[in-house]
Amino acid sequence: MRLLFLLMLLIAAPLSAQLVEPAPSEEPQPTPTQTIAATQGAGDDDRIASRISGIFAALPAFEQVSVEVNEGVVALSGTVPAEEDVARAEEIASRVAGVVTVENGLERDVSLAAGTAGLTSLADRWSDLVRMLPLIAVALLVWAGIVLLGYLIAGLGSLWHRIAPNGFLAELIASAIRFIVVVGGLVIALDMIGATALLGAVLGGAGVIGLALGFAMRETVENYVASLMLSLRQPFRANDHVLIDDLEGRVIRLTSRATVLMTLDGNHLRIPNGQVFKAVITNYTRNPQRRFEFDLGVDADDDARAARKLGRDTLAELDFVLADPPPEARIIEVGDSNVVIRFLGWIDQGQTDWWKAQTIAIPAVKTALEDAGFGLPEPIYRLRFDPRSASVPFESGTASTETKARGEQQKPVRQITVTEADEDVRPTDEIAQMVDAERRQGGTEQEKDLLDHSRPVE
Repeated sequence: MRLLFLLMLLIAAPLSAQLVEPAPSEEPQPTPTQTIAATQGAGDDDRIASRISGIFAALPAFEQVSVEVNEGVVALSGTVPAEEDVARAEEIASRVAGVVTVENGLERDVSLAAGTAGLTSLADRWSDLVRMLPLIAVALLVWAGIVLLGYLIAGLGSLWHRIAPNGFLAELIASAIRFIVVVGGLVIALDMIGATALLGAVLGGAGVIGLALGFAMRETVENYVASLMLSLRQPFRANDHVLIDDLEGRVIRLTSRATVLMTLDGNHLRIPNGQVFKAVITNYTRNPQRRFEFDLGVDADDDARAARKLGRDTLAELDFVLADPPPEARIIEVGDSNVVIRFLGWIDQGQTDWWKAQTIAIPAVKTALEDAGFGLPEPIYRLRFDPRSASVPFESGTASTETKARGEQQKPVRQITVTEADEDVRPTDEIAQMVDAERRQGGTEQEKDLLDHSRPVE
């Protein structure tokens, strides 16, 4: 048993030593520092100097460099044509076997004589350009051929007008094709002569300039995009009576920059398309039926429901008021001294002028209510005066009576009889005729009308 126990201890001891042995570190070991020999061999300095001088002699940039070596220390002196050649010479010298360190005393040659190297380089580039002239000519011919083909394709106006929903979009497609072929042809031409790097620089600069111009011409670009959207949506027709926000008139034309209206007093009104696209547009022409309304107040002591029925029946008896939808009368509020009733009636704008209809309907309902005995009172105000605080004495009773007598004298009113023939409610179309006449004259090429009567109104 003891022998077995000892045998187990002898087996477990090496295993436990392996388990407790620390894991090897994964950190990279530092590179051992190169040691410097304690002695310098005979002729080593001459060998190093000869080797470095031979290398520099093969490089034109280091023709003016002097090399001295003492105990493995290399001293460089002289001039080089460029600043980057200073570090380059030191890097070359340090790679030669046996070099302990490099003392770099090189300087850039800034003398006038050194400029001849730049002139030589310029002459070489000119020679390269002359040799590339045939290739450049071929590249220009390729570019011209691509541009000519693109312009021929863009010139197929009938094709683009059939594809595009309107002329404005067709012209936009043609312009985009011209731009693409010009830039694409230029890319191919520069690639042929190996100048794609130049193209990248040009396009990068053009992108920055385009971004700056985009911010500077934001409103112009916004108007242009709004013109495109309006030409696609067609929110109104020519000669439509519209209200754009608070601007009212009849539409003359829609151009690529603005919407031209003729106001109801005959003036031209140009609204930028960016504003039109974002505005609330009321089109009075789309629906031939239009409602007019007005308010009348009857005395608070009268029967408001009876007044409402009488006014509604009066509107129904007017020839120009439509029976469907029927006229209406609504009690909307109780005022200080009256009850306000709102009367509403519908007309056909093709047969009746909206303003004329309202002008005739108001006195007709007012007269009907007054003839039926309904009072139409004005607001009543009571004023109290304290004689003790008045700065001017009150008039005597006799004077007040005389003043009242003078006030009661009414100015004679001439009675004018209005016949039914005088009540012409036909729509006035002088503004519409002016718009039609101007559209027949046509606009300039820059103000081409984008309204398309063949497309549905949005």
